[in-house]
Amino acid sequence: MNRREALRKTAWLGGTAIATPTLLTLLQSCQTVERAGWQPVILNDAQAQTVSALADTILPRTDTPSATELNVDVFIDRAIHDMLPEDAQQEMLAGLDAFEERCQRDYGKSFADMSTDERHAMLRQEEAEAGTYNPSVWGGTLGEQKPVGFYRQFKSMALWGYFTSEHIGENVLSYDPVPGTYQGCIPASDVGNSWSL
Repeated sequence: MNRREALRKTAWLGGTAIATPTLLTLLQSCQTVERAGWQPVILNDAQAQTVSALADTILPRTDTPSATELNVDVFIDRAIHDMLPEDAQQEMLAGLDAFEERCQRDYGKSFADMSTDERHAMLRQEEAEAGTYNPSVWGGTLGEQKPVGFYRQFKSMALWGYFTSEHIGENVLSYDPVPGTYQGCIPASDVGNSWSL
């Protein structure tokens, strides 16, 4: 099964069904945006700075690129605009503004202006207070899903955008565009990296 087919079969993001052509177009278009010329679609300038800083704090540059190097912030901006219904868009933007207000209240500055230690402290607090997604089986959520809040939704979008990027799919995860023979009985240690779709 190739990446497109896998995404077509599992077109869910943060518990919201996504129109498959929209998702595929979105994933491809975000990778071609020039950073210097990026104009957010739904975020204002302050929100865009927060989204970029938040994505890079969750997924910083290590031996792999950071979130903004792979345009994850562009993906999040477009995902909010193109994939969420209007009420969910407003809820996400309100959550982003409330997150910024907590930063101002607790640290006296915006998230983008905080030091790395302050950002990590803020995210530890958010992680402790955020709801969690219910386990899922075959794309269906088990039990009734309670609201998870802005931070968990944002983190889910950031991870989705990062791990479905072409660079991570081809250079970090194991990638085999044309699978070979089926080997059913091999030691788990021979599997290696997680596989890219």
